[in-house]
Amino acid sequence: MKNNIKQLGYFLVSIFVILILYLSYVVVQQGEALATHPQNRRLAAREAAIIRGTIFDRQGTVLAETQWDGHQGKRVYRMEGTVSPFAQVIGYVSDRYGSAGLEASYGKELLGLTDADAIENLLDKILNRTSRGNDLVLTLDATLQKVALEALKGRKGAVVALDPRDGSILAMVSSPAYNTNAIGDAKVWDQLNGDELNAPLLNRAAQGAYAPGSVIKLVTGAGLLEQQKIQPQDTIQCPGYTIVDGYKMVDNRAHGTVDFNKALALSCNTYFAQGGMKLGWKGFLEQADRFGLTAAPEIGLPVRAGTLAAAKRQTQSQLAETSFGQGDTLISPLHMAMVGSAIAHQGMIMKPYLVQAVRKPDGTPVRSMEPAQWLRATTPEVAAQITQGMISSVEWGTATAAAIPGVKVAGKTGTAETKSEKDPNSLPHAWFVGFAPADQPSIALAVVVEKAGSGAVVAAPIAREVMAAALKSR
Repeated sequence: MKNNIKQLGYFLVSIFVILILYLSYVVVQQGEALATHPQNRRLAAREAAIIRGTIFDRQGTVLAETQWDGHQGKRVYRMEGTVSPFAQVIGYVSDRYGSAGLEASYGKELLGLTDADAIENLLDKILNRTSRGNDLVLTLDATLQKVALEALKGRKGAVVALDPRDGSILAMVSSPAYNTNAIGDAKVWDQLNGDELNAPLLNRAAQGAYAPGSVIKLVTGAGLLEQQKIQPQDTIQCPGYTIVDGYKMVDNRAHGTVDFNKALALSCNTYFAQGGMKLGWKGFLEQADRFGLTAAPEIGLPVRAGTLAAAKRQTQSQLAETSFGQGDTLISPLHMAMVGSAIAHQGMIMKPYLVQAVRKPDGTPVRSMEPAQWLRATTPEVAAQITQGMISSVEWGTATAAAIPGVKVAGKTGTAETKSEKDPNSLPHAWFVGFAPADQPSIALAVVVEKAGSGAVVAAPIAREVMAAALKSR
């Protein structure tokens, strides 16, 4: 009997110890995440008594603010017509549906609930004052955001623009956008969540997964030059196709004799397919890593890391297709904008960021973002060689629709096939990656329009509008 009681005692003590350890783990390891989770009702109740901080663009334009009426605040977002150009980036905050975007990831700062705010919050409580959160200053430009959204004309797609010199994100647009001011309406919420065809809640700019088409040739080309698999003056004959492992890969046309510059300017698939075979899977994957294609940079929003062919699918024909942007490769517009910024910034990718500063309501800085180097994608010499090919593309190649009078522009178009057995008539994704001015770049960008046709016809004009607007305002 005594043994049974002793065993029961040991069992109860063990359960108690396990429970203590588990609760300690939850508090220490998950406490902050649970406390700030968008669906945490205790946080929502506490937030109701706080004036949430204002969100500004880089020029000081108000993008989101809390309008206080008596004892209740209402979050109001900047609109352009019936939608917000910042919908998927800033996100929303709702009593009923929680929060998303920067409203969620910077919730503690916007509510003034960080450790640095503890003393001020205590004083507010003692003095019976309404607490106010911190403000955010973003790197985004409201004018550029509007131009990019309007240029997409409601078509599904995205535009990402960065300053290659410091990594600040000037524009991050996902289309279709939506009305963030109406997010609390149950009918609107159900429509947004139920729209699987258009997926308006998806941030295509950072989480979209697209076959890159010919814009990936910037990466392939960098690998070929840096690893000295070719010399820029080396030529091949392009008959309009290449055959790999018995599989005929048809080019957009027969380009005749092409060197590196001409192949990039005219987007010769044959040249880069054959080049990719020289590079090999090891060489290509190494170069993709240098450009950060399979990484997810921390920008305060979820970012989908790019994906390449799985090891079991890394055949020679898959390598050839991957080298000119088809195959299993799926990349986000943010990643391709960073590829463009790498070429623009002499091979260096600066760490991308969206929040420039967190500051008190009176303007006192809490913290500021300092530009930092992220990855060395390639050498300055290789970047210069690729830049020349991109300039040629705009001057006389496939990207002439991106030309801006009086400005030297560097660009690369892409047309990524999307046809399948289920949808044999599907149009390609239209791509453009480029930067301007080509000799002193202050903007690098990527444009993708889903199943819209040729990058030269559809994406390049959008890029021209965005680059022209950026250069005009800076």
